[in-house]
Amino acid sequence: MEFGLFVQGYVGKRAETDPLAEHKALMEETEYVIQADKSGFKYAWASEHHFLEEYSHLSASDVFLGYLAHATDRIHLGSGIFNPLAPVNHPVKVAEKVAMLDHLSEGRFEFGSGRGAGSHEILGFLPGITDMNHTKELWEETIAEFPKMWLQEEYAGFQGKHWSLPPRKVLPKPYGKSHPAMWYAAGSPPSYAMAAKKGLGVLGFSVQKVSDMEWVLEQYKTAIIEAEPVGDFVNDNVMVTSTAICAPTHDEAVRIAAGGGLHYLQSLVFRYHDTFPRPEGFPVWPETLPEFNEEIIELLIAEELLICGDPDEVLTQCKRWEQAGADQLSFGLPIGISREDTLQSIRLVGQHVIPKIDTDPVHRTTRFRRAAS
Repeated sequence: MEFGLFVQGYVGKRAETDPLAEHKALMEETEYVIQADKSGFKYAWASEHHFLEEYSHLSASDVFLGYLAHATDRIHLGSGIFNPLAPVNHPVKVAEKVAMLDHLSEGRFEFGSGRGAGSHEILGFLPGITDMNHTKELWEETIAEFPKMWLQEEYAGFQGKHWSLPPRKVLPKPYGKSHPAMWYAAGSPPSYAMAAKKGLGVLGFSVQKVSDMEWVLEQYKTAIIEAEPVGDFVNDNVMVTSTAICAPTHDEAVRIAAGGGLHYLQSLVFRYHDTFPRPEGFPVWPETLPEFNEEIIELLIAEELLICGDPDEVLTQCKRWEQAGADQLSFGLPIGISREDTLQSIRLVGQHVIPKIDTDPVHRTTRFRRAAS
């Protein structure tokens, strides 16, 4: 199993007392990715969100990733996601950005796409549309065109329901002979199977415990055997996300987690991501979850909803995801904890956890790829 870091420009309530909170959040997250690169993490995923007050201010993630392409050496830089719906980002512009980042990173870029997880965000670009299901049609129309834009010397062009383009040379072409690995952001079990059938890796951003995800991962691995890939190869790869705090001792990790504002972050997730299944009894915004104390943090650890503890405990918790069938575990870091505690978590995981699970320090790009049949 490989390891990643997930960043999204989460500001939270800090802006109420600090006029530079937005700037600090963005700059700190570049520092976290740079440290993850040094600590042996293989992936860094950057979100693309719009209009999501407090929750995510990382709207121009292509710019963010372009900076990191120069500031890092080995870590793979992924769009988690670029939104390719024509009213949000014209597909040709997305193809150009992906190929450019592929060059700037010298082959370390990974292309994650998706339809967006919230109506407040996506329907802002779709005047007159009130149903998020409409976005499925836009994404389905577009996703198979990207490899054609990258691999055809002159793209044959496209005439669809939602966008069109006459024959044109889409430039630059990707770095190397093929194109970056393609992923799909999945928030529900049926999305995993759909991605598998198209030969796409899955970015699993849904908030669930390990035992609830095992059968979903098994479904994906079964379906991808008969994939008809939209790209040049099958990306047989599932990433899952979990919040993670690692400290020298268990008590210190729990104390840090209890002060990390995790209750508010989770409340914002379901405020904006209204396509995610809402857990039974979860409060409806503006009501939020109660603040987590150390007792609740211990319960979340026991229920496998939070990775938290000393390095040995975190290693054991990560191995549970490996046993469940995850190919990559990506950590979301609670912004409510200090910069020093966050960097400590990254360093400790890099020193004590990654070397015992990910035995490929070279960061090969073809580890989970297989040729299209």
